[in-house]
Formats: sequence, C-alpha cells, structure tokens
Amino acid sequence: MKELLCSTVLMGLALSAAAHDDALTGKPHDGAAVTHAVRTGSGIEMYESVPNWCQLPPGQTEIGNTHGAIVVDRAGNIYINSDTKRSIMVYTPDGQFVRSFGEDFVAIHGMALRQEDGEEFIYAAHLGGAQAVKFKLDGTVVWTIGWPQESGLYKDKNEYKPTAIAVAPNGDVFVSDGYGKSLIHQYSVDRKYIRSFGGKGTEPGKFQTSHGMALDTRGPQPLLLICDRENRRLQHFDLDGNFVAVTTTGLRRPCSISIRGDKVAVAELEGRVTILDKNNHPIAFLGDNPVKAQWANNPVPPTDWLDGIFTAPHGVSYDAAGNLYVMDWNKSGRISRLNRVYPE
Repeated sequence: MKELLCSTVLMGLALSAAAHDDALTGKPHDGAAVTHAVRTGSGIEMYESVPNWCQLPPGQTEIGNTHGAIVVDRAGNIYINSDTKRSIMVYTPDGQFVRSFGEDFVAIHGMALRQEDGEEFIYAAHLGGAQAVKFKLDGTVVWTIGWPQESGLYKDKNEYKPTAIAVAPNGDVFVSDGYGKSLIHQYSVDRKYIRSFGGKGTEPGKFQTSHGMALDTRGPQPLLLICDRENRRLQHFDLDGNFVAVTTTGLRRPCSISIRGDKVAVAELEGRVTILDKNNHPIAFLGDNPVKAQWANNPVPPTDWLDGIFTAPHGVSYDAAGNLYVMDWNKSGRISRLNRVYPE
C-alpha cells in the first residue's frame, strides 16, 4: 500500500509539471494562470483538480489571507473565510463569487454548518473577537457566546483564542480554544456554560493546539473528533467531555477535518490532505508537496503555486457528491477544488 500511495503521488507531481509554466506567468491567481487538471490520490480515492475554479471578487487582485475554514450548504454553495472585511465569502459550485458577509467578524477561524428545522445555520469560532457566533446563511447574526468567564480558567478574554466549533445532536455547542489553553468548552443549546475539558499536554486526552474539530457520527454514538495539531494526531472524546481514544497518529500537523460517509479528509498544514477510512487509517494522500520549504508557509506567492499541489492546507470540506474543497493558509488567499474521480 505504501508503494502504491507513493507512486500515485509521483504521478500527480508529473502531471502537475504541465501546469508549471502557466503557474509561473506572474498573472494574478484568478484562474487564468492554470489550465491543466491534475490527478492525485490512489485507488478508489482519486481526485482531479479543477483549473480556474476560485474566481476573485470584483475589483480584487487577491482573496486576502485565508486562515479559516470551508463549509458547503445543501444547495452546493461554498462558504470560505478570509481575514478581510469579506469575512465569510460565498461561492457557487462552479467557483463564481456571489457575496460576502460578516464584516464585523473579521478573522473567523473555524465553521460548522448545521440544519435545524429545515433551515441551515453557520456556527463560527471567531478568533478575532474571542467569541462564538451563529449566523443565518444570509449573514444575520442569531447569537454570540463570549469568552468562558464562568469556567474560572481565564484572567480575561485576551487569553481566549477560539479556533474551532462543533454542535451536538441535542444542540450543545463545543468551542475549542486552540490558540490559547487548548481547552474545549461546552455550552447548552441555550448557551449556558456546562464544562471544560482537555488542556495542554502530550498524554492522551491532552492537546498541543486543539486546532480543528468536528462531530463524528460514524460510530454507534456521536463523538467529537479533534485535531491535536502539534502532537500530530486526532483524538475522540464523548459528548460529556470524556477522553475516548487517540484515533490517528503520525499526521503532518492536522488543522481541520471533514467527514462524509465513513471517510475523513484531514487538512495537514505540512503540505497535504490525507483521507482516512472508517477505522481512521490513512488510505490516500492528496496534493502531497515535495518542496518542504513550502510546507506551512503563509507567504508562498501565487507564481509558485502548482495546481493539485498544496502548500499549507488549513481548511477542508466535502460536498454532497464527494468532491473536496481545500483552503491553504496563504497571505494571498488560495482555495482549490478537487473533483472525485470514480472508477468506470
């Protein structure tokens, strides 16, 4: 299996060379600079990049720093973050910019999309405001949750730096203080503080940067699947905050996850996306970047990008058809779409 995965990555790199000349033209990365699709992955987990996918907002020469997340609604519209006044940007499935909202919530870092009584909502971890926010899809703010003063674990809001959010089936909200104390804070559906768990450490049940988080419903009971970035692993917790298991180790600084069916896509800051099976074992690597100098490197310019090769995956999301959207942490702003290629 290892040899198969490696050979597939090399095949993707060879195909990406066809896009290299275009990527070095110096054009703004509005889709005009890359014209070749690139395949990446292995076996039944094969994907193909979509050239020209993410068009720029009118009058803009770049998206702006992408240091957030991606979610996809039932209609297939894609919601991404930038550290600009266009805090949440909305794109059509074919990559056309539609609108943006959240200008008073610059630097949203994590998002989760949830359907409630037939209506969809975006829950967001607002790193820039040390709070959690619930939005309607039109941008209307439903509520906010401030720093967890009730926990007694913080001197003030400046110690609180939320990076991820997840919602339980009963409506409880979990917010991860990934850039602060690496604690997970739980609130009831009516936003009452319940408990905190996790915290800094290397032993199971502790974190070194609890960066990303998702509700995992693949098993007999729903669990939280949490990216323990600097310990390079994923961990499961139950919805009462109890540690369950370290599920996956040896990852390249996992930042965020997206779950579809029994598969998990993991955005790894060090230049790749990994697909896990139902047992949380790696079965494919996508966009693996052989240039280690570009891993986790925010200033990589558009002229150095290769289609189908990632630099610093920070956000990832499946759509309903199994295609993937990937956000690189990049000062110019980079979003890629990979179409799932199914065997004939």
